[in-house]
Amino acid sequence: MKRRVNRKIVVAALVAAVVLGTGGVVVLTRIASNQANAAPLQNDPSKTTEVKKTNLADQQSVTGQLGYGAERALASRKSGTITGLPNQGAVIDQGKPVFHSDAKPVPLFYGTMPLYRDLESGMSNGPDVKVVEENLAALGFKDFGAPDEKFTYYTATALKKWQKANGLEQNGKLGSGDVIVQPGAIRVSSLNAQLGAPAGGDLMKVTGTERAVTVELEQSKQRLAKQGEKVELSITGGKPTTGTITGITRNPGDPNQGQKPKIVLTISVDDPKAVEGIESGSVTALFTVSKKQNVLAVPIGALLALSEGGYGVVTEDGKTIPVTVGIFAKGQVEVQGEGLREGMKVVTTE
Repeated sequence: MKRRVNRKIVVAALVAAVVLGTGGVVVLTRIASNQANAAPLQNDPSKTTEVKKTNLADQQSVTGQLGYGAERALASRKSGTITGLPNQGAVIDQGKPVFHSDAKPVPLFYGTMPLYRDLESGMSNGPDVKVVEENLAALGFKDFGAPDEKFTYYTATALKKWQKANGLEQNGKLGSGDVIVQPGAIRVSSLNAQLGAPAGGDLMKVTGTERAVTVELEQSKQRLAKQGEKVELSITGGKPTTGTITGITRNPGDPNQGQKPKIVLTISVDDPKAVEGIESGSVTALFTVSKKQNVLAVPIGALLALSEGGYGVVTEDGKTIPVTVGIFAKGQVEVQGEGLREGMKVVTTE
């Protein structure tokens, strides 16, 4: 006895697989495993479509927020009392004060290595010394020559000149809390500390200074998080543009409040003119997971679940051709099968 399978069930299952982020290739499933000996499944030949050769891109869109990228906490190891703080929204560049302790500035140095010890003549070599020398050189104090990891007499001399220029004690030494080290210029997004509070501890939250989009991903969509990948951006009130994934962090969430862990992406905006005059807003980020060139494709509604497992398509003359499916894109699916060719007409529900 011939049996039929509702194509809507097949389509719904395939769409669900794509939405859940199972990847570019869908694993063949045995929809009708209990019908292994049944006759081939029949189709309702109400519509046909041509098998096309085309380019496909597996893409997913996620809503994000335009701003200045993900926030990060900024803490101080300085002793003393806070006597000065920046305003919210302030941008702080290399060499400028992040805050003041005991009426003395605590400047910003650029680098990826924080100062983990006090620096002075006679100390052992280390990468923290090079960070200080690189910043001194960038600010115009170059007595030591090319920056390296050796703290020499000339390093101390350059440091004294810098201290004098900043109204600090000219002792040629630098404590681990005397500067704040960050990868680049910072923008103050919010303040935690108050005037009169101890200088050590959490001070504020900061971001980068360039416009960026922040996107939170569910753990199931981790495959979208690839450093350096390009993303298409549609910005509310702005112009369509592209962005680059420049940061990937993890937000553990709070299980006690029902918050699930998230992957937080920072996406730089490639064309700053696309967001001119827009302080914040919603953004649709379109991620391209994979691409295929010149592949045979049919609408998802042309796929039929076979009783022996896997999928097939049915030609307009009723012949069933088993197929292997590849990536999905905008209602189309890549198909490969013996005898399948461009221009062939197959039955579809769409």
